[in-house]
Amino acid sequence: MKKGIFAVYKPKGPTSYDIVEKIKRITGEKKVGHAGTLDPLAEGVLVIAVCREFTKKISSEVKKEKEYLAKIKFGMNSSTDDEEGEKEVVDVKEKPSLDLIRKVVYKFKGNILQVPPKFSAVKVKGQKAYQLARKGKEVELKARNVEVREIEILDYKWPYLKLRFVTGSGVYIRALARDIGRELGTGGYLYDLERTRVGDFTKEKCVELLNC
Repeated sequence: MKKGIFAVYKPKGPTSYDIVEKIKRITGEKKVGHAGTLDPLAEGVLVIAVCREFTKKISSEVKKEKEYLAKIKFGMNSSTDDEEGEKEVVDVKEKPSLDLIRKVVYKFKGNILQVPPKFSAVKVKGQKAYQLARKGKEVELKARNVEVREIEILDYKWPYLKLRFVTGSGVYIRALARDIGRELGTGGYLYDLERTRVGDFTKEKCVELLNC
């Protein structure tokens, strides 16, 4: 772990920045970076580069294909589009059938326009959107073209839907959860998330950090 590019398994709780700081302490290297931020409530594959020679190369890792296991909770919206935010109950007149779920979910496969979550690291006039949102300021983010390469429905038992996604770079799974709920008319947010792969780095190839 002293130098190079490798993957660690980030548990729920710490931020991606916390993991970087821990690896700095372990390796003694000042120059450590990561590819593809995972939110504190998410777990899974986090690609790390140690020492300047490799941090220069890590931007290419961000662009690689990613795989996720996601659980969406319907019947509520969240201010952050995930479990962390303030919840608003949606009055659902009729629970959607699995057939309707399929029709809606598969609309999001392919090249789609996606508006990132307001609580995200997307820059707005030089500031990160989540910094503005936390100050109570109105944040308007533009839709971006992203690619969802695979969607697989794994389980559905109201109010939870479990999915597997394979995506290109720049896709927010929180935004997919929000938009699927919106399309169904049930509301929805990302209840649970695990990133299982980034490029060739799978969870089985990850270094597990103790006491994160």
